[in-house]
Amino acid sequence: MIPSYFSTSGREPFSPSRRRFVTGIAATGAAVGLNLWPTHAFASAEPGNRNVLSGTKFDLTIDSTPVNITGRKSVATAVNGMVPAPVLRWREGDTVTLQVTNRLLETSSIHWHGILLPFNMDGVPGLSFNGIQPGETFSYRFNVRQSGTYWYHSHSRFQEQTGLYGPIVVEPRSGERFPTQRDYVLMLSDWSDDDPETVLANLKKMSDFYNFNEPTAVDFVRDASRLGLQQAMAKRKMWNRMRMSPTDLSDVTSYHYTYLVNGMSPDANWTGLFNKGEKIRLRVINGSSQSIFDLRIPGLKMTVVATDGQDVEPVTVDEFRIATAETYDVVVEPSDDRAYTIFAQSIDRMGYARATLAPHKDMRAEVPEMDKPNWLSMVDMMGSMAMGGDMAGMHAHGAMKMPAGQSQAMTQMNSEKMDSHQKMQSGKNEMSMPKAHHARSEYGPGVDMRVDMPRANIDDPGVGLRDNGRRVLTYADLHTIGGPLDPRQPSREIELHLTGNMERYMWSFDGQKFSDSKPLHFRYGERLRIVLVNDTMMPHPIHLHGMWSEMESPDGKFQVRKHTIMVQPAQRITYLVNADAPGNWAYHCHLLYHMEAGMFRKVVVS
Repeated sequence: MIPSYFSTSGREPFSPSRRRFVTGIAATGAAVGLNLWPTHAFASAEPGNRNVLSGTKFDLTIDSTPVNITGRKSVATAVNGMVPAPVLRWREGDTVTLQVTNRLLETSSIHWHGILLPFNMDGVPGLSFNGIQPGETFSYRFNVRQSGTYWYHSHSRFQEQTGLYGPIVVEPRSGERFPTQRDYVLMLSDWSDDDPETVLANLKKMSDFYNFNEPTAVDFVRDASRLGLQQAMAKRKMWNRMRMSPTDLSDVTSYHYTYLVNGMSPDANWTGLFNKGEKIRLRVINGSSQSIFDLRIPGLKMTVVATDGQDVEPVTVDEFRIATAETYDVVVEPSDDRAYTIFAQSIDRMGYARATLAPHKDMRAEVPEMDKPNWLSMVDMMGSMAMGGDMAGMHAHGAMKMPAGQSQAMTQMNSEKMDSHQKMQSGKNEMSMPKAHHARSEYGPGVDMRVDMPRANIDDPGVGLRDNGRRVLTYADLHTIGGPLDPRQPSREIELHLTGNMERYMWSFDGQKFSDSKPLHFRYGERLRIVLVNDTMMPHPIHLHGMWSEMESPDGKFQVRKHTIMVQPAQRITYLVNADAPGNWAYHCHLLYHMEAGMFRKVVVS
């Protein structure tokens, strides 16, 4: 669909009052005989809590279960009758055995996200094993070689979206580097009552089917008063000409989703208890299928102590963005005897997940208003070219020729959206940034945009978080304790571009969807550099199975070790990989609908 100034979709306008902030599964579990959620459902250690399983041997059963999260009866894919699945607590150095029985009528699987293990235990049907057939039991067995916060989920079509996901907490053999008095898991997710196949079909028919943040008449009047009528009209024509929308932040929004914390809707309000002055570790996991969240706790500073299971030098912030599949451990220390709201708003500012920290279970805190949605900027579309004020580095549907008025509008938008820090850094970024190399396969119907000069800055919090008056975490703040795993320099480099066609809802690497691509080959034992260039206007959390991704700073120094790295629009990210895990591995965008639409590759280490 070509975005236009006035909506022609015929859909009913969306407003926050239409959101279904209802009681959720916390209240309905008992109604369907499940009694799923005790008050402290995801406390790390609560006697008798069947939501937490610990030890070395586990029996997990995958089956369908009735739920009512939104006021509408639905069916979820559950583990041991629970959505999310139980917290699994392991200990570093142990060997764990997980017997997984599939009682569905279709093939299923479990992938242990971020866990280093033999490839035949990784749980990706078609790559590492054949999947778990209906009625069968598959035995996963591997040594736990790490500690920290991770998660697990199905890798079979859309079962993750329908509820098959859960947390993993691995206790370090030598004890926590940052000990706390309390320890809670906060698992963020997005719930839909509809069949995910229908959602994907809707997106293919109309890529902005769930987007109700499109520009309105009020926006136009505001632009006209600030820019003048001619530039305001040119600004709208520019976006329409490019067949892109400045509000394409989320493919699936809260018009469709209900956002959950530990399986509870905002109204159900999961609550974790504390005593004043205690240090509390919050293990935040984004187990959503398609949603990026910005999380803060008004009135409390958060000290980030780990990401993707790896300890980092502590950094104190007010807010952080967590992409799908990422994890962050933060420590908070409430000094007042009052309740605090844990507030995770979606990147498009159309909805939020909410939970509470409180001294008593019945205490509540005010829920803040959501921030106003921001448009994508020229920096998000053109990278370092926009930061330097040069419009030559952007291709949308080939070489883009614009009338003077539209070019002037682009320049005005650039100056409006680019913050002072980016301006100061633009010269350095342009000097150090090589031109991107586009594969021949990018010049086809599956690619509607290419960025020639992507930005390399990792100190940008991203659209919606720039200059918001709060201290926001960026990747530049993250420094893994202990440094890189390997002192060797890479022996070779692989550059891949994250590509797509929004109008057709096609997603790919280098313009090739998975079914048309050849595997990437890593030589066993080599250290190589992966270069990712985002040629789209959406962020993509990219996950490499089986091996760590050691992200670099723009000047090539070790930055942070992760299993999932979010690449912002028009951004270039590099990281080093030790190819020390022989076998077949998945490599993909962790936005589930992007992965299923083609942004997936097979990696062979041999």
